[in-house]
Amino acid sequence: MAVFHKDKIRNIALIGHGGEGKTSLLEAMLYKTKATDRLGKVDDGNSVSDYDPEEIARKMSISLSMAYLNYKDYKINVLDCPGFFDFEGEMVAALAVADAAVLVTGANGSVPVGAEKALEYCTEKSIPVFIFVNGVNKENSSFDSALAAYREKYGSKVIAVGMPVMNGTTPAGYVDVLGKKAYDASGAEMAVPASLGGKLDEEDGVLMEAVAEASEELMEKFFGGEEISADEKKAGLRTRFASAEVYPVIGGAAVDKDPALNGLLDHIVDLFPAPGESVKHGYTANGEHAVMDIDENGKFAAQVFKTIVDPFIGKLLMFKVMRGKVSAGDTVYNVEADENEKISSMSVMRGKKQESVDTMYAGDIGAFAKLNYTTTNNTLCDPSAVVKFDAIEFPKPVISFAVSSADKGSEDKVFAGLNKMLDEDSTFTLEKNAETNEMIISGMGEMQLDIICKKVKNKFNATAVLKEPRIAYRETIKKTVEAEGKHKKQSGGAGQFGQCSIRFEPGAADGVFEFVDAVVGGAIPRQYIPAVEKGLREAAPKGILADYPVINLKCTVFDGKSHPVDSKEIAFITAAKLAFQEGCSKANPVFLEPIMHIDITVPDSYMGDIMGDLSKRRGRILGTDSVNGKTVVSAEAPQSELSKYATDLRSMTQGRGKFEMRFERYEEVPATQAQKIIEDYKKRMAAN
Repeated sequence: MAVFHKDKIRNIALIGHGGEGKTSLLEAMLYKTKATDRLGKVDDGNSVSDYDPEEIARKMSISLSMAYLNYKDYKINVLDCPGFFDFEGEMVAALAVADAAVLVTGANGSVPVGAEKALEYCTEKSIPVFIFVNGVNKENSSFDSALAAYREKYGSKVIAVGMPVMNGTTPAGYVDVLGKKAYDASGAEMAVPASLGGKLDEEDGVLMEAVAEASEELMEKFFGGEEISADEKKAGLRTRFASAEVYPVIGGAAVDKDPALNGLLDHIVDLFPAPGESVKHGYTANGEHAVMDIDENGKFAAQVFKTIVDPFIGKLLMFKVMRGKVSAGDTVYNVEADENEKISSMSVMRGKKQESVDTMYAGDIGAFAKLNYTTTNNTLCDPSAVVKFDAIEFPKPVISFAVSSADKGSEDKVFAGLNKMLDEDSTFTLEKNAETNEMIISGMGEMQLDIICKKVKNKFNATAVLKEPRIAYRETIKKTVEAEGKHKKQSGGAGQFGQCSIRFEPGAADGVFEFVDAVVGGAIPRQYIPAVEKGLREAAPKGILADYPVINLKCTVFDGKSHPVDSKEIAFITAAKLAFQEGCSKANPVFLEPIMHIDITVPDSYMGDIMGDLSKRRGRILGTDSVNGKTVVSAEAPQSELSKYATDLRSMTQGRGKFEMRFERYEEVPATQAQKIIEDYKKRMAAN
């Protein structure tokens, strides 16, 4: 395979709402450039980038995949991102290494929420975005209405650079606004259709205004009425696009014979920034933070942005070379793992197919195989020039389930499979809850977690089951009582005897447990006082009403009895436990539930729905704030009412809302809820 240098490389990410045709557009681009010999289709399950069994079955992208193509001596690395909200992390990974994005959107006269969120993220990260209005060949579609919708929302940033020429629902040609020329379906130049002449002049005027702002020279020409050449327009637009100041728009269809595809590919080559021109990569070296320019003249450095787990070939690690070059046979240093790795094989990818390469230069994207210590977000570099790239900030999990094995005895296989999937997906976590003894899997949404479990089944033949996790309740007492615990055992030979009187009251010094020795006169010998404390400390975590730990408990032992022969440490431990059960059960025991602080970010139009919903969840509104044109609602609500809040919030806001949640404190559970907790406890005991 030919070697490509950064000036001849374009790294792009296909982003946007789910179902708008990103994967289909990639297929058309591959077929158009003869990278493939057939036009794959998502519905037929034979597309290049949707090759996972779950993707084929669901007819949707669920993982980031890559395919490269060659066009006019340029190498274009295309990262195809899922559009469904649960897989936002895949888009984040792609945009961390792409130098620009193509937002694929439908020609239906609206801005879908997935497009809104993608553009919002790209704006935040200053990533250039080119908009491809797809599906102009569908019934009731309209490029003009889509263009108008984006202009209504994003104003003068939206610049038409290409318009489709339609014959009914068939793409018959393409008008290049930059060159003010038209091309027919075969790519030959033709006259601009009369029906589009006025529209072309109008869009050329909008384009000229945008281009004029690229430099003072062009601004002077524009206001002076001088002609701005096609090359000057292209250079000016490229400058503004690379600076993420405008959104160029082209309309077409993801079919191989659409001439707009040539227009898109030409714009990718002519307008899109080369590696390092737009997106900058932060790194730390020698304790100092800086930004790295993509440069071949330096020692090797790369960042791994995606891991693909395959049960047969192991891990494939997708990386971008940031500096220098890397060749098969090189030894590189993994900064995070503090280990050296030998590069035994390296490839470029087209879907699941890999093509071996010997050397890759700065700016290019490829994949390593058979590395022992490396995973997503790791920095690989020359051992003599150590740098560490800023970690990709993946979105945090927002929904959790308890996960277990469907088959007894297969727990190890399930959790081994899930742990391997952690390498592939950086937006879910797996950890054991020490209080409830459940394994908790957390992620971005129910579909994501369901698919992860399906992948474990497909790849590792282990069946995982998800259920709502138990809430880590607490118990406490509300009044002061005294109780006596007496343990007496005589069964021949040495007996056991211990008796203690204990006062139980709310208000431990540390908020959890406090033990006070108030015994006088040797009623309990000094050597047995620690046994009383041990018995109480062992009893407290097992609860009174159910099996939840008792907290904020002060225990004062003030009297007791002993036997010179039969008293033993175990006897006083048992007596203390008996006193605990008797005393705390009479001390008005109650449940405490975890209260979560939640910050919800939504557009203003959804405020009423959010407030009403929080009220139903026993929530309290603490206040509101305005951030970047959206409202942030700060509230508190019981954890038990928020188990599926991610799904519910998405439904209420059509995917536009997001939230962050953290533990705040414990509060008493209302009496109506307490009975439900006890019933749940009894069911679990019966099941066990």
